Amino acid sequence: MGHRRYETGEALDRAGEPNIVLTGFMGTGKTAVGRALAAVLGRDFVDTDDAIVDAHGPIGEIFATIGEEGFRALEQQVAKELAARSDLVIATGGGMLTRDDTRAVLAANGRIFCLGAEPRTIMARVVADGIDERPLLAGADPEHRIAELLADRAAIYSRFETVATDDRTVDEIVAEITARLSD
Repeated sequence: MGHRRYETGEALDRAGEPNIVLTGFMGTGKTAVGRALAAVLGRDFVDTDDAIVDAHGPIGEIFATIGEEGFRALEQQVAKELAARSDLVIATGGGMLTRDDTRAVLAANGRIFCLGAEPRTIMARVVADGIDERPLLAGADPEHRIAELLADRAAIYSRFETVATDDRTVDEIVAEITARLSD
């Protein structure tokens, strides 16, 4: 995978608790919630998009050179590497778990939560973070594209425990997830 960026440590290949995987559409807070959740639980944090960027360069360039399918193959490779570990909090790219094989790999050693938000919330967050870095939203009407992609992924996202992020702080979302982990 190349150079790895882990937020809370470098503990490799240790036996322990299953991973916690955060998925959901772009702009739902996976990275921010993941970092905070890892800190609360004392786990390592991995953002799969960061891992891919570290190893292969900017996501926009990856899409331009090898397309979305090539990018999804890189995600599958990262998923296999991370699933071999435990005690992680993993934030996936928004479309990472759209592939059956990638879902299966991460679900085998992880509990998956899907962070959700309304299209208007996602649009505001993506614009604030820099919409130019989102190749799937290229075009004249990114808010319409968000709605389309959410509809396309609704059946997949509904397979996981859903956590709403609209009008909530990171701490509130982390508290909900930690409470569910205790159940």
